[in-house]
Amino acid sequence: MFETAFALGLTQFARSLSFPERVRHRTMRNAALEPWRLRNTGIDALYYDVKALTSDETFYISDSIASEGLIMIVPPTGGGMLTLCDSVAEFRLRGGKQVRAMAVAGIGGSAIGAAAFARNVADAIGAPVAAVVSGYGLGDIVNEAIGGAFLFGWLGHIRSNLEVIDDVVGRPKLGAYGKRDEEANTERRTGLDTDTVATLLADPSLSFTLIAGHSRGNRVIADALYALKASDPGRLETLTQTARVVTFGGRIKMPEAFTEVIDVVGELDWFGEMNSRPQISADIKVPFCGHSTNTDLPTALAVTKILVEILNAEAPLAESAPAQAEEAPLLQAATKAAAEPAEVVEAVEEAALTAIDELPSLPATAEPEPEASVETEAATPPPSPQVVDEPPAAAKVERPAPASRKPATPIMVPLPRSRGKRTRPKT
Repeated sequence: MFETAFALGLTQFARSLSFPERVRHRTMRNAALEPWRLRNTGIDALYYDVKALTSDETFYISDSIASEGLIMIVPPTGGGMLTLCDSVAEFRLRGGKQVRAMAVAGIGGSAIGAAAFARNVADAIGAPVAAVVSGYGLGDIVNEAIGGAFLFGWLGHIRSNLEVIDDVVGRPKLGAYGKRDEEANTERRTGLDTDTVATLLADPSLSFTLIAGHSRGNRVIADALYALKASDPGRLETLTQTARVVTFGGRIKMPEAFTEVIDVVGELDWFGEMNSRPQISADIKVPFCGHSTNTDLPTALAVTKILVEILNAEAPLAESAPAQAEEAPLLQAATKAAAEPAEVVEAVEEAALTAIDELPSLPATAEPEPEASVETEAATPPPSPQVVDEPPAAAKVERPAPASRKPATPIMVPLPRSRGKRTRPKT
């Protein structure tokens, strides 16, 4: 817990240093929200593995700790500094086209929680991850007062409707805020974090093969996919063929086209169960684990370990079983074909030896004539070295690969479709 406390203390200290500058621009809004944001940062420190971030990173993101719609590119541990992106266009310019995974955290909605969750996902796949910050504004205070923050699975739509308060008062225009300006005359049904996730997924220049969410972040992902279903069904169909969704700490209804959805819930996660759809059963239930992903706690979900097991064990198995079934008959046929030439060679050798024994014996002192030697060699056909050496080589080539061998980077390529995956219920 010392590392968690150090990361939280450093973040709060850096946050206090930038407070005068933030209050100068939006005095009333920032002054009213600052105590709530500091509280949410402390909550995220308990629920996310913040010790996975370096001290430079925690100091770097402290000024934007509650900026809804902010995008971060988080590399795996030891892969360098994370990158902040104010818009989708900046995300593309800063290397977003090479990012293949997205992570959306929930709970307090702070940048430190989003970065820590994304770092766990990045460590699992060994590649950078795009993280979208949920943030915390005036609309979240009202939403929390009526229970929407606690029952995010059932009252999550209320939060999106209340974001008009922040739009009227004024807030940083991050993420896909420009898209919201273009659709100012339409009825707003989604939040800025949802709009940002939907814009990233709809961009044809970007390609995501893994979408991971935790807690309220699962709701953000679901709303983004439904928004994409309404605006661009073709793009959604492409995502269903190449992307996989993994949710932690809450089962939320996704579009029916998404059959590759894996729901991971802790056995002791009463908060996640309360916000989950009862019609959707958990795919993975981790024993003796709760809602937190901070590995400093004894009942935490080990996000990195669980994702490694999902990607390395489940994804390749969709094709490994049929492949072994097809290779087995080929191996038997190759062994049988290799054994038949060996029997023919043995029969030829026995016939040749019998013919040599029937020849008249020559005097011991006489030198063998060249013609006799030639006839003997002609009568004894030498075994073909290709035929003799072929059986071991054929058996070696057709031998199936061990089942434990997995792709080095299973998430960097389109994942195989699982034939036995259940269809998600319509609720």
